[in-house]
Amino acid sequence: MIYCGIDWAERHHDVALVDDTGALVAKRRITDDATGYRLLLDLLAEYGDTEDAPIPVAIEASRGLLVAVLRTGKRQVFAINPMAAARYRDRHSVSRKKSDPGDALVLANILRTGMHAHRPLPQDTDLARAIAVLARAQQDATWNRQQTSNQLRSLLREYYPSALDAFAPWQNGLCRPEARQLLKLAPTPARAARLSRTQIQAALKRAGRKRGIETEADRIRDVLRADCAHQPALVEDALGKQMLALLIQLEAACTAADDLAGAVEEAFPQHPDAEILLSFPGLGVQLGARVLAEIGDDRNRFADARGLKAYAGSSPITRASGKKSSITRRRVKNDRLNHAGYLWAFAAPNGSPGAKSHYRRRRDEHGDWHAAALRHLFNRMLGQLYRCLREHELFEEQTAFPRPSNRQDLWMG
Repeated sequence: MIYCGIDWAERHHDVALVDDTGALVAKRRITDDATGYRLLLDLLAEYGDTEDAPIPVAIEASRGLLVAVLRTGKRQVFAINPMAAARYRDRHSVSRKKSDPGDALVLANILRTGMHAHRPLPQDTDLARAIAVLARAQQDATWNRQQTSNQLRSLLREYYPSALDAFAPWQNGLCRPEARQLLKLAPTPARAARLSRTQIQAALKRAGRKRGIETEADRIRDVLRADCAHQPALVEDALGKQMLALLIQLEAACTAADDLAGAVEEAFPQHPDAEILLSFPGLGVQLGARVLAEIGDDRNRFADARGLKAYAGSSPITRASGKKSSITRRRVKNDRLNHAGYLWAFAAPNGSPGAKSHYRRRRDEHGDWHAAALRHLFNRMLGQLYRCLREHELFEEQTAFPRPSNRQDLWMG
């Protein structure tokens, strides 16, 4: 049997093929373009690669055009963590020498000796991959929007706290269109104090507000005209220009997050698993899409629910040595899925009495902190999701969180 290792780079890739004995049978450097990809496929075909029995490939990347080309058909592609590859490299040389052809050879030997210990890339459908792209991009845009909003808030506190006071009653504060329109109209407190009631009302209308415009305009005008400390005039104008630059970034981040959220809302309901995910309490379209993006729709990806829980970082990990033993939370995990799980567990008690009682029991009886209780709830909900996806069933409150009497009946049955 032949094993292939590819050392990925930006402009070129080194390829190494080894046989069962570990002997190097072929090596080549290909370019990162269509010509290079054809040379790679021809090289694999030359050494026995067929559609029914493709040569497995190890590479230190999980996405990109090269990976997309390799994932066609039934071929198994193993995305090896660079840290794991570095440990394997030390098995062959203690001098810590390193080269691109040598790394490709190491990757090929990883499959030859330990392919059973690594997991190939899941065989998700194209729709699931597309949803993953949109959901991750929307998540990144949301994080970028929040980061830019925090920067803008920090800047306003230095010279323009009255703006923060004016936007305090609004949910999402600086990210709202009304706040952005008013900041563009009055970037400094001196200009804000000169705003008329008509100007404020016009800004609120441009932002799309329909109700309570007059009352809100009077409140904002009173806040902006209240007595407050000021920076020197020149410094205040400079800070106002800096604020406008940040405001442009915030508007772009808000637009990107909203557009990507619309794309997710359009693509996610088309997936067959969407109905199951949306049946769970706490999961909406955006959060359900994030969960689907990370677990995929390949039913053979996880051998059991324990594997999925470990992948999400919801299950604890035991470290034992001699007489010492400790149970702690997992550090190595899928951070995106773990973050989505925290939001899921945070919202689930609002729509599920069983989830709420489970959370309260972890807090009151077991003494868990808030985050630990949510992590335990996420761990349980994830196991239920695994079963529902396997059996193609919707979430049922009584089955997921049976009452004590129902538990006894189920045990007797």
